[in-house]
Amino acid sequence: MPVAGATSGVGWETARILAERGAAVLVHGRTAEEARAATGRLIAAGVSEPHLCTHATDLTDSDTAEAMVRAVVGTRPHLDVRACDERVGPAPPATGERLKRPQRRPEPGVLVAAFPHTRLRKGPTMIELLPHRLPALSRWFPAGAPGPAALAEHVLATGIGRFWADHAVQPRAIAVNCAAHVLLRGDPGALVPAELAPLGSRYIEAPARFLPVLGASFDRIMPWERMVYIRQEEPTSLARTPKGVTVRRITAADADSLAALGPGAAWIHASWGGPAGLAGSEHAWEAFHQGEAVAVACTYFLGSAYEDLAVVTAPDHRRRQLALSCVTALCADVTARGHTPSWSCSRHNRASRLLAWNAGFRLVREYVHHATGAPAVRGMPGTKIPA
Repeated sequence: MPVAGATSGVGWETARILAERGAAVLVHGRTAEEARAATGRLIAAGVSEPHLCTHATDLTDSDTAEAMVRAVVGTRPHLDVRACDERVGPAPPATGERLKRPQRRPEPGVLVAAFPHTRLRKGPTMIELLPHRLPALSRWFPAGAPGPAALAEHVLATGIGRFWADHAVQPRAIAVNCAAHVLLRGDPGALVPAELAPLGSRYIEAPARFLPVLGASFDRIMPWERMVYIRQEEPTSLARTPKGVTVRRITAADADSLAALGPGAAWIHASWGGPAGLAGSEHAWEAFHQGEAVAVACTYFLGSAYEDLAVVTAPDHRRRQLALSCVTALCADVTARGHTPSWSCSRHNRASRLLAWNAGFRLVREYVHHATGAPAVRGMPGTKIPA
C-alpha cells in the first residue's frame, strides 16, 4: 500500500505502523533521496526491509501524480489501500488570486488521484497478509483440527498459500487459501463481492452466513458434500505389493517422477508448491513400477495434531492395492511424528471412501464446501479450478 508523504510526520508513522503489521508499503517522497532516507529510518526502527519499496513523485503536479498511480497499479493491480498526508493536485493559489473553481482536498488518510483503473472507494476490501505478521489465529482457525481445517496451520508451517483479510490491523473477516482450497471465517458484512475475486475458481469452506456474499461474488457456487475421517484402527487387510513394484518414501531426487505423473495429477503436490516441494518434504510415499511412479500418497495439509492425507494412482495401475500400500506406509510415518492421520473426500467418491475404510479411517464429520466460478464482476480475474 502506498503511503504518500511518508518522509516525515504522520506519513512516516503511518508507514511504520502498517509495515509492522504486515503490509507491504510503498514509501513516497517528493525526491528519491527523501524516500530512501525515510526507508532507512524505518529499517532502523525495526521494520523488515522486504516490506518496503520507494517511489519519488511531486504530487502537486497532477500529471506526475497520475503517472505514479499508473506505475503502482501496473505492478500491483489489486492494490486496495492508499494513505496520504499531503495535498494531491495543483498547489493553492497565491494570496489575493481568485479561485476559478473549488479545490478538492484529500481526506486525511486517503490518496486521491484522477485515474479510472484504480479502485478508490470507501468501504471494506480484501488485502493479502504476510503470514508472519498475522493476528492471533486462535479466534479464526483453531489449531489441532482434522481434515481441511488444518489448512491454516499448513500455510503457516510451509509458507505455501496466502492469507487475505478485510483489514490489516483489526480484521473482521479472514480467508486462507492453499491449493485451490479456502477457509473463510469472520463477519460477511465486512466483505464486498467485487473484492472476493482472488477467491474465484476455488473450493471455499465457510459458515452458511457467507452464502449471500459468495453468491453475489461469483457467477456460480456449487455445494459439495464432504466427509472427514480419522484413522482409528489398523487396516482391515494388509496390502500385497505386486511383483515388480517398489513402495518407498519419496526423497528430493524424486521430483521428476512426481512431475511425470502429468497435469491431471498435479493437484497432489499443489499444497507443497510443486513436485520439488513435495519431494523434499519427507511427507510422501510412492509406488514405482519399472522406475515409473504409479501411485503417490502424501500429507496434503500439515497440522499441529493432524495430517490430512491424499493419494493419487495412475489410471492403468488402479485396483492393485498400490494406494493402500502407500497410505499404510505414510500413516506409520505420521504416527511416528506424533500426529494422527485424517482423510477428507467427497461423499460421492466411493473409491476414496472405501480406501479410507480399508486403511483404518472412520468417519467423524460431514460438511459442505462450495466450488466457486468466475468472479461475477467483469474485469476481475480468477484462475482455472483444478479437476
